[in-house]
Amino acid sequence: MTINKKLFATIGLLAIVVFMAMTPPQEEEHKYKNLKVLPKNITDKQMHEVMEEWEHALGARCSFCHVRNEETKKMDFAADGKPEKDMARHMYKMMNDINKKYFEAKKDSTGMMMTTGVNCNSCHHGVSHPEVVQASAGRKGPGGPPPGSVPGGPPPAGGTPPPAAPPQK
Repeated sequence: MTINKKLFATIGLLAIVVFMAMTPPQEEEHKYKNLKVLPKNITDKQMHEVMEEWEHALGARCSFCHVRNEETKKMDFAADGKPEKDMARHMYKMMNDINKKYFEAKKDSTGMMMTTGVNCNSCHHGVSHPEVVQASAGRKGPGGPPPGSVPGGPPPAGGTPPPAAPPQK
């Protein structure tokens, strides 16, 4: 009879453990406030990775987009006090649109973009305000100057290559 009681108690405890493991966690209040483009359920690790990626891609610190609360002497990450924060949101949406349209990027279960074709660093290269470089007016077509032309010189007449250099002795 003792074995049956021990077996019954063990099975009962095991059932409780299994039931507790299968019960979904209670909804928690989201830690991050004022999220407009990042998922509301973003984890601390994901938020740190995103902010660190943006920091490196822009060559900037937190204060570039976020304001400091002078009362608490701490950063107020939820405040929208700087236009750079709003611009970052627009750029993030643009990047996601590009990746969805041209690279077929998908979101994972938390709403974060999975492997993508472009990211902030694709254009910024560590500079917060990347320089816009216009294509040279003398270049023709997508591949640059025509074959055989001398950089900075006139293109070859009639599209023929320049004469070959005389053989060296």
